[in-house]
Amino acid sequence: MLSLTCKTAIKAVIYLASKFETGEKAGIKEIAEFIDASEHTVGKMLQVLVKEEVINSVKGPNGGFFITEKQKNQPIINIVEAIDGKEVFKQCGLGFSKCSSAHPCPLHDDYKVVRDLFEKMCREKKVTDLCEPVTSGLAYLFG
Repeated sequence: MLSLTCKTAIKAVIYLASKFETGEKAGIKEIAEFIDASEHTVGKMLQVLVKEEVINSVKGPNGGFFITEKQKNQPIINIVEAIDGKEVFKQCGLGFSKCSSAHPCPLHDDYKVVRDLFEKMCREKKVTDLCEPVTSGLAYLFG
């Protein structure tokens, strides 16, 4: 359902949220290494997230990417929509362009239920909800 870039973006934002308490900023290389992703992908994706105000950046010797308190409390859907767009929760499970209730694919009814539940979770879960298990060691951003 989500693109690889979107999954990478969610991990990157969670990583930045884990640095919130210390006020540290992170660079592209550091983020890419920690979440085991390509520096090129991470760099482009971070630019989009800054443009969409999901995260912030500062240039210069003490610069880097960071997240504010407000951004830490934003829903995950902000990341998903910034990277994959608003249409991601309307797409067909088999990738057909003309899938609908009137013209369904074989997965339509079942996939719609799962897709709608996933959208609900993305709207309800906040960045901080996903960050807490990582900072407490109960969940991981790599593996």
